[in-house]
Amino acid sequence: MSPRAGLDRAAVVEAAAALADEEGFEDLSLARLAGRLGVRKPSLYNHVAGLEGIRRELVLLGLRELGRALSRAAVGVSGEAAILALGQAYRDFVKERPGLYAATVRSYRTYAPGDPDLGAAEGEALETVLKVLASCGIRDEEAVHAARGLRAVAHGFATLEASGGFGIPTDVDESFQRLLRAFVTGLRIGEDGR
Repeated sequence: MSPRAGLDRAAVVEAAAALADEEGFEDLSLARLAGRLGVRKPSLYNHVAGLEGIRRELVLLGLRELGRALSRAAVGVSGEAAILALGQAYRDFVKERPGLYAATVRSYRTYAPGDPDLGAAEGEALETVLKVLASCGIRDEEAVHAARGLRAVAHGFATLEASGGFGIPTDVDESFQRLLRAFVTGLRIGEDGR
């Protein structure tokens, strides 16, 4: 059977990303993806290496998109404002691309150890955060702890928010900004980051 005209790897991955955003990364299946694309399930193998291949592509796409979102957020701001911008960009990405974000939660080291493409994409996303932290005087091991903390704050808040975890009718955006500012206050920011 020949591949459907106009269908290529990029189209399959984009359709899988949209499906993951709608239905969840863990619920993604070849049958639903084939249905979305209007092809038979075996046709997908012309473009990707089955469900695990699709998931790997979504991890890669998610890491790259998250990295770009963080990088854009850091442009033109520095110090504490840059950390706040990173946190907001992370939260926005979780809300805008929930399935694709879910693909990025586990480190590639546990998902596909030794995969150079995934390692590079994860490193690029982390590099932006580390550069911002370095501009605040936070480096080396302290920067790793701070990066993990920022990720945990943004992830925790955004996933609670996405699942309807904040039922009290108080401004959720204000709550997030206060949480980020408290996190930043807790960091040991050097003089060059103010």
